Amino acid sequence: MKIVQAELFHVPALSILFNQYRQFYNCEADLVLSEQFLRERLERGESTIFLAQDGESSLGFVQLYPSFCSIEACPIYVLYDLYVVESARGHGIGEALLNRARSLAEEKGIKRLDLLTAKDNHSAQALYKKVGYKLANENFDAYSLHL
Repeated sequence: MKIVQAELFHVPALSILFNQYRQFYNCEADLVLSEQFLRERLERGESTIFLAQDGESSLGFVQLYPSFCSIEACPIYVLYDLYVVESARGHGIGEALLNRARSLAEEKGIKRLDLLTAKDNHSAQALYKKVGYKLANENFDAYSLHL
């Protein structure tokens, strides 16, 4: 298994995983949307994606978005997406992807990696804790305004 930084030629394989990831979160399957979204992110340099591969098989990915923390006055990454195909789970792929994301952040002088996960996603929470993530703040709730 190897982890590579995704480039445009990875988008067709990556979009299959991204489509599965979106379905995991109860979105309708839309391979065209998935491919278009990922292609735009990479073309515009708006995200960094790492892809786990075993030979010709794509096993999982992690996607990072650059942002900032105004309070700490520093650059951060938002780790928005982590997905490993069901058949490959439990083999250290998610951990390897998280570690590669951390390495990039350290290389770039990023001060923090932030992520959100579902309260009932206990396996993901255990993985995050295993690699050093801590619950950021129990005193804040997350809100969204859909436009």
